[in-house]
Amino acid sequence: MVTIPLEDSYTDIIGKAMRGLQIEHNALAAQAGVDGAKLQALCDGEFSLDTAARIAPLLGLNAAALHALAEKRYAPASVTLDGLAMFNTPFEDMTVNAYLVWDPATNEAAVFDTGADASGMIDEARTRGLTIKHIFITHTHGDHIFDLDRLREKTGAAVWSGNREPVDGTNVFSVGHSWHLGSLKIDTRLTWGHSPGGVTYVVTGLARPVAVVGDSIFAGSMGGGKVSYAAALKCNVDEIMTLMPETVICPGHGPLTSVGEESRNNPFFAK
Repeated sequence: MVTIPLEDSYTDIIGKAMRGLQIEHNALAAQAGVDGAKLQALCDGEFSLDTAARIAPLLGLNAAALHALAEKRYAPASVTLDGLAMFNTPFEDMTVNAYLVWDPATNEAAVFDTGADASGMIDEARTRGLTIKHIFITHTHGDHIFDLDRLREKTGAAVWSGNREPVDGTNVFSVGHSWHLGSLKIDTRLTWGHSPGGVTYVVTGLARPVAVVGDSIFAGSMGGGKVSYAAALKCNVDEIMTLMPETVICPGHGPLTSVGEESRNNPFFAK
């Protein structure tokens, strides 16, 4: 099994928080009472627990969680779940995730996003004898819908996108809509902020609940608040972190994780 690294370093997280809160370097140093050179060293990858502890409350971050990331002590536990498969494909200078979910009893399946190359999902469905009934889009950034036309052509599945961020030629729904996939249920939650209308899909009926979150949350981090940092944070807290701790989080980048793990280890959400 290929090990997928964390999407963000602790320096990425500090940068996202500073940009989201629109706090400049000098202002943060002054508010935290730290020397500007020490703050710059921290941002450049020279971790100091004292400096991190001073700036973390101003950025809404957990200093201990930042420390664990800096020392590479945090990695989410491996997840194996019957009815869930993850596909990680290269796109420009990064990799992107897409997911295949199915009811083991009926072999009815759904795809969540396409990644850069949907061949793996198509082959996996064929090997397992699955019928892909639906394709669900979390948001419209190019890496997440790159192979949509070919996936739709190969499967004939219905394609769905949220009404705040519709994809041309798809079935458009309002958040709150739900579907049944064999004995599984798929519910929707609005998790915007990284994009104008990001959708989280919550699947129940497998051994553990599953939340396909797009770029809302990553293991140890979250997506940048490109549209609204405040909305991204609030949606993550209200719509994802309130799910049951055992819920598997399927992010758009980086490894699988869980609500419980992120509540303890993610600098944006750890108490």
